Formats: sequence, C-alpha cells, structure tokens
Amino acid sequence: MKKLLLNLCFTLGIVGLISAQGYTTPDTGMTYTLDDLVTLSPSTISASGTTYTLVDDLTISATDALIISTDVTLEIGADIRITVAGTFDVNATTSLFTAIDTAAPYEGFRFEELSIINIQNATIEYGGGLRVLTETFTINNCVLTNNVSGVSTGGVIGLSRGMPQITNNTITFNQTPAISSGANTASSPYIFNNYIEGNNQANSNRPQINMGITIADEPIQIVGNTIIGDRNLTLVGGISVSDLLSAGVINAIIDDNIITDHRYGIVIQSNNVTAFVRNNVIEDNNSQGEPFQGGSGISLIASVEGNNIVASGNEIRRNLWGITLQGESMINLGDNVGNVGQNVFSENGNGGATYALFNNTDNPLTALHNCWDEANVPNTLADAEAVISHQNDDGTLGLVTFDPIDCAFLSVDDVAFNALSMFPNPTDGQLYLDNNTLFKHMKVYSIEGKLIDEKTLQMGSNEMHLELHSGLYILEFNGEHQKAVKKLIVN
Repeated sequence: MKKLLLNLCFTLGIVGLISAQGYTTPDTGMTYTLDDLVTLSPSTISASGTTYTLVDDLTISATDALIISTDVTLEIGADIRITVAGTFDVNATTSLFTAIDTAAPYEGFRFEELSIINIQNATIEYGGGLRVLTETFTINNCVLTNNVSGVSTGGVIGLSRGMPQITNNTITFNQTPAISSGANTASSPYIFNNYIEGNNQANSNRPQINMGITIADEPIQIVGNTIIGDRNLTLVGGISVSDLLSAGVINAIIDDNIITDHRYGIVIQSNNVTAFVRNNVIEDNNSQGEPFQGGSGISLIASVEGNNIVASGNEIRRNLWGITLQGESMINLGDNVGNVGQNVFSENGNGGATYALFNNTDNPLTALHNCWDEANVPNTLADAEAVISHQNDDGTLGLVTFDPIDCAFLSVDDVAFNALSMFPNPTDGQLYLDNNTLFKHMKVYSIEGKLIDEKTLQMGSNEMHLELHSGLYILEFNGEHQKAVKKLIVN
C-alpha cells in the first residue's frame, strides 16, 4: 500500500510539473491565433467572447507565430509569463493585456533574441513589463501603465540590443523607469513622440529614460518626446545616456523633447561620446532641491578629455543649474563654424545665485551666440558673466568664451509668446491664459492631430473650460501674423 501511495504521489508530481510549464507551441512553422491556442490547450487559455484568460505560462516557439489582428482583451494570471522566441504580431485596432486581478500582476513578456515583435494600438497594464532581447522590436501607439518590476526589472520596456522602434506611445505611472537598456549591452533605439509621465514610482535613483552604451555607428535617437516627472518622486531624472565611464561608446541624438519636473533633466556620462542635444525645452528639474546632488538642466560627466557634444537651440529654465560640466567633460555651445548656439537660459539657480553654465572643469569651452538671461533682453557681457562660472571666477577652471551674445533670435513675438502664461498644466479642464498680447484664436488638437475644439481669445486674460478626456493635447494659437503651439496635459 505504501508503494502504491508513493507511485501515486510521484505521478501527481510529474503531472503538476507538466502543468506548471504551461503550453509551448510545437515549433513547426505554424501561425496561431488566440482561438487556436484555446483549442490546443484549454487548460492554459480560455475564451468568453472576445475576452481570453491565460492561467499558465505561454511560449511561442522559434519558428511559430502568434497573430492578434482582432480587438481582444487578454487577462493574465498572477506571475504568468508570455515568452516569444518566434513572431508576435499585434495589429488590431485596439487590444488590452491586463491582469486577472490588478493586485496580483502577471510576470510580463519576454521576447527572446531573434524573435520578431510588432505591437500596435495595445494597452499593456498591471504586468511585469517587456524584456526585449531581440533586435527586431516595434511598439507603436500603445499605452503602458501601472506595470511593476517583473520579467523586466530596469524599465517597463527593457532593451538589450539592436535598433528597436518605440514611437507614439503613452508610458505612465509604472513602478520602474519607462525605457531602459543595459550599461554594457549596445542598443540604439529610436524613441520618438512618446508621452512619458510619472514612471519609476519606486523612486529609485534612475531617470524615466535610462540608456546605456549605444551602437558605435548608429545613434540612439530620443526625439520629440514629452517627459513629465512626478514632483513627489525626488530621485527620478528625465533622461540619462551613460556607460558609467566604462569602455563603451555613446552616440546620441537628443532633440525636440520637453523635459520637466524631475530631479535633473539630461545626464550624459561617458568618456567616449558623440552627441547632439538640440531644441529641447528643459524646465523646473529641481524636485529634490539639493544642488549638490543634482538639479541640472544638462549634466555632463567624463574622466578624460575628447568628448564631442554639440548643444543648440535648447531652452533651459528654472532648474537648480543650467548646464554643469564635471571631471574632464566638454561641450560646444555655439561657434562660428557649424553650431548656431541660440541656447536660452532663464532663472537657473540655487542659494540665491544664478548658474546658467557651470564649467567645473579645466577645459576651455566655446559658447557663442546664446541668450544667457531671457528676462533681461538684450544681454550685455556683464549679464552673461554674472551667470557663467568659469576661469574668471576660479583660476583653476577652464575659460568660457561667450562673446558675442545673441538674444536677437528671440523676436518680439517670441518674447511675447514666452510671456503668455497658461495654467494649471496639468489641468482637469479649467484653463487660464494671462499676458496674451498676440493671439486671437486657439485650436485644440489631439496628439493624433484631430481638431477637438476652438476658442476665441481676447487680449490680456482668458478663462475657459475644456471638455477633454485625460491625455495630451496640442494647443495652436493664432494671431494676425503669428502662429505658435503649446502642449496641454489633462488629468
């Protein structure tokens, strides 16, 4: 009888082991739908209408494909993982990947090396993120929210290699950073036109976009994103591209982003950098309030000379520091060759002093054709000297050459537009405009470009209520001969 019981226990143990492994497609070159998987393994996945429930791990083998081309909801059990070694193509109008119980997140998605991943128009929530080990990865027009540390620990999208495409997504309020890659694994993603807010809810000392080394001859491109911090998260930064001063390479383009309300704006840390930082709006990155622990609009760190970083057209306002350089870092802020300069600084300061540029190195810097004090236009050489820390303040520091100064590119209309005050932003729909001296009409567009609303404006102050769903909107202001845009966040 004891032998029979032992055999029964052993048999049950084997059955349990098989069940715990979930379902793996047979690796025969087949293409599957969710309905196919329900038929093949009803103990793993079931269906009720267009809602599917996954209660065990699912693996798509290397020669197989899972295609989701109709609108579905996939509810996933606690600690369940979806692993793809083959093809995963989500191209429905809308699809939702969520937890059966939002208090018990699933483990997330693991996309193996050489897998082919295309995710369009999906919402991915209450899971453990996307661990992207493949070079062939596209995610577009998706929402990633309320995910936790799971199969992906460094970021809700954790990259390892190649040139992934991350475009037009909304990535908000996840426990981890929004996008990350390893410090020692080369990846050069294209990160374009994403709305990123309040990620790294764990408040660890990491930025919302946290990138490591890049492919030497292919730049990482971080372009046109809106990156908003949660001011309660005092350790979280905006963007970092860093090899931690190892033997890696950083090749980066950081253009046309809005970066606000973080501990710091942009950090580049490497001894081997080629980077362009252009036309970014970097404001109010002072959430920690500790000037010796952060707060720079742009911070550069290197231990050897030779980095090639070019910055132009950036608007850097109300950070604890404007631009800071440490160690042996270097930057070109404007010259008479190929860099127009035209960086704008305003109210970057701490301890009662203003620091547009702090050259805490012994390297000379060229910084021609910039506007050093936006509130005091036109600037004089004395105005610039007052906000630049360099050799003239400390003989051990490198000299910053900043003559000529140029605020002329800030036209009268530019100055008036910058004076236009729009608050609160984010808003619940109630909106106030102050100091309007240019614009007669305002149009409200969705982030996709659809016209939502129009308002007639008066000179001076305006008060209005906008009936808008939560999200990001573009406000277009029109005057007699002027046109300008601002971004509005609706809670």
